[in-house]
Amino acid sequence: MANYRVQNPATGEVVETFEPATDTQVAEILQSSEAAYLAWRKKSVQERAAAIKRAAELFAERRQELAETITLEMGKSIPEALDEVDFATDIIDYYAVHGPSLITEGEIPSTVPGKAVIQRLPIGPLLGVMPWNFPYYQVARFAAPNLLLGNTVIVKHADICARSAQLMEDIFLEAGVIEGGYHNIYASHDQIAKIIADPITQGVSLTGSERAGAIIAEQAGKNLKKCVLELGGNDPMIVLADVDVTEVAKAAWDFRTYNLGQVCNSNKRIIVEDGIYDAFVAELVKHAAGLRPGDPRDLKPGEYGPMSSRAAAETVAEQVDRAVAVGARVLSGGELTAGSAAYYSPTVLVDVPRDSGIFHEEIFGPVVTVYRAADADDALALANDSAYGLGGSVFSRDVALATELAQQLNVGMAHVNTIAAEAAELPFGGVKRSGFGREMGPIGIDEFVNKRLFFVAP
Repeated sequence: MANYRVQNPATGEVVETFEPATDTQVAEILQSSEAAYLAWRKKSVQERAAAIKRAAELFAERRQELAETITLEMGKSIPEALDEVDFATDIIDYYAVHGPSLITEGEIPSTVPGKAVIQRLPIGPLLGVMPWNFPYYQVARFAAPNLLLGNTVIVKHADICARSAQLMEDIFLEAGVIEGGYHNIYASHDQIAKIIADPITQGVSLTGSERAGAIIAEQAGKNLKKCVLELGGNDPMIVLADVDVTEVAKAAWDFRTYNLGQVCNSNKRIIVEDGIYDAFVAELVKHAAGLRPGDPRDLKPGEYGPMSSRAAAETVAEQVDRAVAVGARVLSGGELTAGSAAYYSPTVLVDVPRDSGIFHEEIFGPVVTVYRAADADDALALANDSAYGLGGSVFSRDVALATELAQQLNVGMAHVNTIAAEAAELPFGGVKRSGFGREMGPIGIDEFVNKRLFFVAP
């Protein structure tokens, strides 16, 4: 049984616990979600959009409260927590404003006499299984487009995000989403399997680990349910020798250590051309030097916050230790604090052997891993040597060359001279073992939709 709680990762203290759902409650939630769907889908898209718009307004109004909640839950610093609340607000607002135009029906030419129209209709209650690294943003990009479309949602959040999970349900219902249209549920793994199997549920979206994705995909496939999976990433960042080393190294450091490295599309493999490799690594070591643990509620310059949990920090420490055991070197950082707090110091890691197991693993923490490439072709080969395919980037003053290389990245999101372009209107998702399906942007609303042919003969 999942242990739903608020546990301060800066101290390890359990601040609050939550009662898990009973099987009876799960059954009631499923029935409620279906009843709400039958009524919600009949409302005009303008009525649904008004509720989604109000949810965005409530997010903005409760910005500080929402931010402080996740800082306590999973250790995100207050400025980063505010950034996340703002991004979630933008996503919700995007679908309120643009959603109606994204699901309008359109006539298509037909050789059969009559009028052929493609409609975009809701399909029913959906289950969202959400991760702890971005408690609001991840839910916003699942819930907002589907509620706008006319689906209803049941959200199973991470066990350490129990308070923020309930806040989101409260906000959407206060905003005018129909009662039963949004359910937060403190469910166990067995109950999640039952929800997926239940005929009421029409689809499932998961953001999480590769292992969790495989389990959910198997359950969805066995029950013939549509699923969307946003899984791990081991994103390459190729840096060619003509860049401004100081500037690009700072960008690399800032993005890799954002949210203590607990970001799916973080630049987890920094691949630097030989001519500037040593200087680039030296810049990273400068950024890592002298950092110390701090209070995420009030981080000072030179301080870093905790990871989301002690278990997460210990996992990263174990991965770095295994890398060192096969020949890698820690140039700075690499320290796990004693006790029950979740602090792991931002780390510069080099010389990870390409034939080692750790080379192919995602390190979900503040570990800046750097690889040396002989030239652009070698960098590209190294970048694509991964089972993951979420995002990737190429940096060079020669935009034409960088564009040519980025076009060859086997990823769902390729970038030139920026690590990751992120906005409510830009789709997010990957290929290979990073999952399938897309969220956000104009195509994010198309995943759980009935693209129905409606034909009227003369």
